[in-house]
Amino acid sequence: MVLSIMRKHAKSWLIKFLIGIIAVVFVFYFGYSFTTDQALKIAYVNGVVISGPEYEKTYQDMISAYQSRYKDMWNENMIKMLDLRTRALDALIDQRLISQAAKRLGIEVTESECQKAILSYPAFQINGRFDMGRYQSLLSRNHMTPEDFEKSISQELLNAKLQQFLFAFLGVTDQEMLEYYTFVNEKIKLAFVEFNPQDFRKSVTFDESALKTYFEEHQEKYRIPKHIQVSYLCIDPASFKDSVQVTEKEIQSFYDYNHAAYSQPKKVKARHILFELAKDAAKETDEKVRETAEAVLAKIRKGEDFAGLAAAHSSCPSKSKGGDLGYFEKGQMTPAFEEVAFNLKEGEISDLVRTPFGYHIIQVEDVKEAHIQSLEEVREQIVDALITSAASELAHEKGLSIVDQMPYDIELSVYGKQHDLDAKKSDFFSIAEPIPGVDGSERMAGTLFALGKNETTGLIELGGRFYIFQVAGVEESYLPELKDVAEKVKADYTDHLAAQNAAAAATSFLKELKEGKPWEQLAKEKGLTPKETGFFTRRGPIPEIGQAPELIETAFRLNAQERFPNKPFVSEKGAFVIRWLGKEGIDEAAFIKEKEAFGESVVQAKHQRIFENWLENLRKNAEIEIVTPVKGTS
Repeated sequence: MVLSIMRKHAKSWLIKFLIGIIAVVFVFYFGYSFTTDQALKIAYVNGVVISGPEYEKTYQDMISAYQSRYKDMWNENMIKMLDLRTRALDALIDQRLISQAAKRLGIEVTESECQKAILSYPAFQINGRFDMGRYQSLLSRNHMTPEDFEKSISQELLNAKLQQFLFAFLGVTDQEMLEYYTFVNEKIKLAFVEFNPQDFRKSVTFDESALKTYFEEHQEKYRIPKHIQVSYLCIDPASFKDSVQVTEKEIQSFYDYNHAAYSQPKKVKARHILFELAKDAAKETDEKVRETAEAVLAKIRKGEDFAGLAAAHSSCPSKSKGGDLGYFEKGQMTPAFEEVAFNLKEGEISDLVRTPFGYHIIQVEDVKEAHIQSLEEVREQIVDALITSAASELAHEKGLSIVDQMPYDIELSVYGKQHDLDAKKSDFFSIAEPIPGVDGSERMAGTLFALGKNETTGLIELGGRFYIFQVAGVEESYLPELKDVAEKVKADYTDHLAAQNAAAAATSFLKELKEGKPWEQLAKEKGLTPKETGFFTRRGPIPEIGQAPELIETAFRLNAQERFPNKPFVSEKGAFVIRWLGKEGIDEAAFIKEKEAFGESVVQAKHQRIFENWLENLRKNAEIEIVTPVKGTS
């Protein structure tokens, strides 16, 4: 806001006066207030202060982390939406509490432990060894000093030591693992009948008065959302490619730096003939297929055309290309197939090879040994990469200069012409829609809808291009009249009444069941076809019904004595009446086999829950005094 005013009145006496005042404030404030700022107190945690500078750094680091995550989708409104100021303070309070608890327990992190952790940090290593240049470069790139990073590493190590201490005597018993494994893996089977609202639509009747009442009660559902229209300039890196010159030195440097990327594994080019056979085929079937395959192999050995025989006999889709599989490397075919193919020489033909798919005859046509591509082999792609990168940088620089020089309150179309760019104008769109005509803008609407009319964004990268957007038009949200949305309201009201009728029919059906009517007989009387789910666990959807956590919870409480729930399950799909059919316990052999791996996840979940409870308990018993409130400020 302030910058906008200053842009608008850049040459006025008012701004000159304001700049003078700001200069005086800076002189006095920064002349003697550094110590005052250091003394600014945000909070006390058991008597230990959280200072203003410390809080601001944590807060700014948190903003940077979210900016990095959301990139061009980030806007200042998200600070309030995510409540980052409160989160930053909470993080510092937790940090203080953990440090204080560790100190009371005699737990500390030594300088040598911190140093060892940094030296072993994978991101700072080249060829398995710590590299100081890489360390300093990565920290600089992330706007972090070595002191800050070392402090964060020390805190991580302290947290790990504390958790190790807390959990030393908090293992998971075999009984706990069994109970949780049972909870996750036991299965039940249901029968059900479905009352589909679509079957009740034809019998639905209502008058205009009822329709009007429904509309008035659900008017917000038909609100026309706010729409905006944007003007935008597009700075396309492709238009800068002709001005980029790539030197031989740059090509060589790029090749040297990315040398490992040009390593090519061994590849073979092969054809094959597949005689399809199931992995568990009967012995007689196996022998019959094998005889056919051996007969074809004999023809190949006598010199008949491999491609022709593949086209005539293979079960693989590659038969249309004479069995040609092209070049492939290890890891792309089944192990048994690969083992033979990679041991054949150019022109050699295999014996029969058995894989889970059947019997194969393999002919290797070419072998490319593992090698590193020469500079000449990859020169063209390196040049293209360098040109693309340089063109993108030029486009980015131009975009930034356009944004920096842009006067306040100027139309983008007018300003664009001054820079030989034609502004385009989108159609109106809502916050749930991408910007019409702009690829990759699916997540941009939220940023644009935070702007007012004629306000402009900074430079935004989308789909490899750079954009500057300006809100050109705004159509505010409004509630339509019934006549304008009558057809949709009628359809919705009909669906609403049909769903009510379906639920009522399901309730009546369940009531009769509980009164003793036989399941099959009642379903037949009502013209319903019972279905079964098959066995399923608590995880995932219910077969034939779909995602229904509430129904799963209800269903797993049923048993042979109580087969029906107290009420039907109603979802968007319709109303369901379920009947418990049976339960299937766990496979104890599978539990024993999976126990170790499963136990680790149970331990982690238990430890996480305990640590959170422990930290919450520390908070409850701590003396936390907020001196300078941070919530709601920006």
